[in-house]
Amino acid sequence: MYLCLVNLIQKANMQIFYEPDILTNGGVLNEEESRHCIKVLRHKNGDQIHIINGKGTRLLCTITDASPKVCKVQIEQQEYEEPEKPGCHIAIAPTKSIDRFEWFLEKSTELGIDKITPLLCHQSERKQIKLPRLERVLTAATKQCLRFWRPSITELTDFRSFINSTHPETYKFIAHCAEKERKELLSELKKNTKPEDILILIGPEGDFSPEEIETAIKNGFIPVVMGKNRLRTETAGIAACMSVKMPELYK
Repeated sequence: MYLCLVNLIQKANMQIFYEPDILTNGGVLNEEESRHCIKVLRHKNGDQIHIINGKGTRLLCTITDASPKVCKVQIEQQEYEEPEKPGCHIAIAPTKSIDRFEWFLEKSTELGIDKITPLLCHQSERKQIKLPRLERVLTAATKQCLRFWRPSITELTDFRSFINSTHPETYKFIAHCAEKERKELLSELKKNTKPEDILILIGPEGDFSPEEIETAIKNGFIPVVMGKNRLRTETAGIAACMSVKMPELYK
């Protein structure tokens, strides 16, 4: 019991830094992480820190050059964690309020999402995104929740182009509010699927257009709902992520 408590405290105090090329660049943190490590947190030579590459590896490192521009480290230990199955890919229309979309990115990262594709739909109210800013949101959330894998995110993608492209996921779903379409409850469908990767489409505030729904279904997407209540875009995204990554809640 005491050891478990100690481990929890150590994890809570663990300072994580993100450098995707740490295994191949000679042990150097990027400028943003170097500045945070040295100038903000005031680490110095000899201090030990943890670094993730966002691709399953976490390293225990010792600082050898405490430069706020190019912090150099020596790798002492490394551990690798396989990606969790099933994988969860959510293609979602960014909300008009970018704060709400960033909230979705943060919380879905904590829940274990693997990939996000921002969709540009017929009724989208937001037609532009600033990808570097969204990348930073994902990085901060990944470090905060001590994940080994950082979710990937793409540029804003046109709905039709996305639907007509090839997707490796075994199961494909589209969540929408159209009354005439027969829809299954996603959490119930998930109980009957094998632990394979899943792709879920979430529409904009005005929902997918009838043409978009029809196109998705023709391309093999199964219509689903998250529950009896109508959900906001970002809430539907979280519900979808939970149904895939936390199925025990729906038993």
